[in-house]
Amino acid sequence: MVRATMHTSLEVIRQHMEAISHVDCKNNFFQICIVVSGKGYLGLDAHRTAFKPGSVILLTPDDVHHFELEQPAEFLMVRFSSSYIRAFEWKKMNQMECILYYARHFSGCIMKLPADNVLVQAITKSLLHSLDHPDLYQEDIIKHFVNALIVIAARNIEKAGPPAASENTDKKLLDIIHYIEDHIFDPAKLKAAAIGKAFGVSAGYIGQYFQRHSGETLQHFITQYKMRLIEHRLKFSDMRVNEIALEFGFTDESHLNKYFKKQKGVPLTSFRKQFAASKALANAAP
Repeated sequence: MVRATMHTSLEVIRQHMEAISHVDCKNNFFQICIVVSGKGYLGLDAHRTAFKPGSVILLTPDDVHHFELEQPAEFLMVRFSSSYIRAFEWKKMNQMECILYYARHFSGCIMKLPADNVLVQAITKSLLHSLDHPDLYQEDIIKHFVNALIVIAARNIEKAGPPAASENTDKKLLDIIHYIEDHIFDPAKLKAAAIGKAFGVSAGYIGQYFQRHSGETLQHFITQYKMRLIEHRLKFSDMRVNEIALEFGFTDESHLNKYFKKQKGVPLTSFRKQFAASKALANAAP
């Protein structure tokens, strides 16, 4: 297995592939792969999906993948780290990193909104032109286009709904899920009474409705979503435990640690150390 690392927060390259490669690769960064020409298949974990010109594929850190070409292909590879996402003011998308991680539940092209395909094509042409004609303003121009591309990718992933959602998922259920995602850092607004009030129903009804249409309790969904965000911070950020506790509205570090241990069976610091150790072991392997 080839392990690719990136020592900068952002990198945009044009990449040509001539031959079939069944060698698995794993990156330590996000990578948006835009197919400029050529076609073939992407092997991603247990999935194998076709790609063609215009396909947009998002690989998340630690995805195991390889490309199988039917003909020579050209890609625009946009690579960025978790720190790049956290450093930028995304305004509405406070949970941008977690939205992008939803991509590992998809296979193939992430584009779900036809109108956004036009935007991606224009951005792709602009990035390729900037790479071919470097000047004093190249770095700033590339960042602006990349930021727009990340937002478009996140919007399409979010449009596809949560990992458990399907095309037949009830719209009101999706509205409730999006409400939870928007207020995940405010415990007061995650109480059943507050959610019910936001949708004009009682606390009891909102809980029954959510469970009937999703197959899980409202509290379980909130807990699992919050845990996923906390785990991402422990794995891929340098945030201190007290900073994570403050962000999610816990009274203090001890309160967060008790909550986390109840769900995962281990303290936060042990979880972070175990992940770091397993990652170091994997990187050291031949």
